[in-house]
Amino acid sequence: MVFGLGRKAKKEQAAEPDEPSTAAEAAEETADSAGRRSNGPFDESEITSRDGYVDLGALLITPSEGLQLRLEVEEATQRVVAVTLDLNGSSLQLQAFAAPKSEGLWDEIREQIGQSVGAQGGQVEEIEGIFGNELVAKLPAGLPDDSQGYRVARFIGVDGPRWFLRGVLGGAAAMERTAAEPLEALFRQVVVVRGDSPMPPRDLLQLRLPKDATATPPPAASELQEPERGPEITQIG
Repeated sequence: MVFGLGRKAKKEQAAEPDEPSTAAEAAEETADSAGRRSNGPFDESEITSRDGYVDLGALLITPSEGLQLRLEVEEATQRVVAVTLDLNGSSLQLQAFAAPKSEGLWDEIREQIGQSVGAQGGQVEEIEGIFGNELVAKLPAGLPDDSQGYRVARFIGVDGPRWFLRGVLGGAAAMERTAAEPLEALFRQVVVVRGDSPMPPRDLLQLRLPKDATATPPPAASELQEPERGPEITQIG
């Protein structure tokens, strides 16, 4: 599998510290979350082994024929802040965040995405998808002939036990359900490794390059730089 290092992302912002949950609370949260996510994405506690996954630290990815992974690096700290899955001409950017033990983040983040897209002159539509409520955003973008067009991105999100996983579908997968199916299947198979340490809500769960992977330069492609706060949008491209 090929790994690339993508363009540099903006610095994330943190909120108030999360509190550690008791074993009983964690078990209850896991059971409730598993009911909502019966077909994935999964928490580390819901799998029996890491064998067969690509281990990126906070995220375990299922390999797939033709799949390429691009790791995106934060400029200020040089830490990996996102992974993008490229498959069949479409893309799926993944980021996992710490979340409060008592509530999810997706409802609030969808509202913030809508406000951010609107401030850039774009449009956003909330739809019902296979992962629940989703957002389809259209953002202004220059075309090769210097005319003005737009770029489409589809935002999906899942609240898990003390984590939130966000995906951004780009390319044909943002507009066509058939094109999105392979990446949606990979999204379902993602395993989030939250860890036991208390973390501020919205803090990124740490990603890393696998020890046996070789980084390669990213393919030449235009990228759309988005607002600074990580949970809303980082990059689409």
